[in-house]
Amino acid sequence: MSSADSVSQNTQDSFSSYRISFAQGQSLVTTGNATTTLPILNGGIQGGQYIIRRITIANPSNIAGGAVMNVAAANVTILTSNDGNTANSVTTNVGQTLANISGANTWQDLTLVAATASTAYTANALFVKVGVGVTNAAVNISVFGDVVSF
Repeated sequence: MSSADSVSQNTQDSFSSYRISFAQGQSLVTTGNATTTLPILNGGIQGGQYIIRRITIANPSNIAGGAVMNVAAANVTILTSNDGNTANSVTTNVGQTLANISGANTWQDLTLVAATASTAYTANALFVKVGVGVTNAAVNISVFGDVVSF
């Protein structure tokens, strides 16, 4: 029989689809490379490997206050480098429009590139490239995956 704390004795490499990175209230106002850094395991992967399974963008908000923003016009790409080099994209390298995020309680999973399905990544962080911004808009970004090793 397992003990009551058996789950707490496991680490992230014991679970599938663990949230390996999270950024709350990330601005979509400024366009360019590395507008947001998504540290893997809060910077704790340090030489380990992980598999990216899903990247979800959700919870649009208005930085200036007021009504929830429609961010459907925003365009983002997630990369393993901060230089904007699309060869390092884990999502569609031309960027993906956030068409499903049109108000409160809306979300969208980004399309991963084919190489993401067969690559164990080692980068300590992922970076958000905003191609098309939206005034006063912010979102939450969650990266889910499997930790292969620490």
